Amino acid sequence: MQATPEHKLWMYRRMLLIRDYEDTLAMVYFEGKLPPKIQKGLAFDIGAGTIPGEMHLSAGQEAAAVGTCVHLTQADSVWGTHRSHHFAIAKDVPLDRMTAEIFGKVDGLSRGKGGHMHLYDAAHNYACNGIVGAGIPHACGAALAAQMKGSGAVAVAEFGEGAANEGAFHESLNLASLWRLPVVFVCQDNNYGISVSKKASTAIASHADRAAGYGIPGVKVTENDALAMHDAAGEAIARARRGEGPTLIEMKVDRYYGHFQGDPEGYRPKGEVRGLKARDPIGLLERHLIEQGLLDADGAKAERETAKQQVAAAIAFARASAYPQAAEAYEQVFAAAAGGL
Repeated sequence: MQATPEHKLWMYRRMLLIRDYEDTLAMVYFEGKLPPKIQKGLAFDIGAGTIPGEMHLSAGQEAAAVGTCVHLTQADSVWGTHRSHHFAIAKDVPLDRMTAEIFGKVDGLSRGKGGHMHLYDAAHNYACNGIVGAGIPHACGAALAAQMKGSGAVAVAEFGEGAANEGAFHESLNLASLWRLPVVFVCQDNNYGISVSKKASTAIASHADRAAGYGIPGVKVTENDALAMHDAAGEAIARARRGEGPTLIEMKVDRYYGHFQGDPEGYRPKGEVRGLKARDPIGLLERHLIEQGLLDADGAKAERETAKQQVAAAIAFARASAYPQAAEAYEQVFAAAAGGL
């Protein structure tokens, strides 16, 4: 399934937006977390600052999200994990309300009660959570609902390669195959499960090979390339819509930041990230667009500036929003959303 010029430009613009967003959050996150002057006994305070708690960023993994979501409709659902900003943005989750949620503000998607690992947007059929592998069976449930309703909707489970060693992954693939569910499993191989390399945790070279054990197609996207992911995901999603069942895609991606912000990354070889950025997926797609006459240097500069403005507006919206009142703590905890997920 070849990408159209419209698809290529959409993916490029969305990748720029994701990257600028993640790079901006990387800076904002440290506000208030480090003392003005490092002194003995004073250390990083994870609960302090503009964004309390952990922060897992997806810079370097944008191609997996845009290559998948470019084929989805609003009725299709995406089920993510703790590192999911890229898929949320690619699924059209509003950037301002998403940022307010990450900041813990009342204008957030869940009035600031979920934070960055628990983004929930029923209007755009998107959800994520912090439990490794937990979104995979959720996607199967959404796919089963779509199948029973005959809606034609597809569910996508996106997760890291470490989650493919969880029981939920294997149970979900078995069930999805058995019932021919319209679900696509997108495994993003960034080589590290927290600080453990894939070679040290996984007995096989590619999780895509595991699909054969469940009688479904397994596709390996070997490069961090949005166009390659576009083609693989497009075929898998079309197959699911035709009622032919699930597909497992494993894509090689790169994680530019640590497992979480503040991760000392002592497990990474020196200079590894610099080497990864030499094959940056945004630059790869940008060069393709220029070669195809769909973009020029001035256009690329303008697109980057547009992305920066969008991110700046979202950050400003979140900063201006109020914090929830303590009395709200028990409100809406068990409230069911009308429609959507």
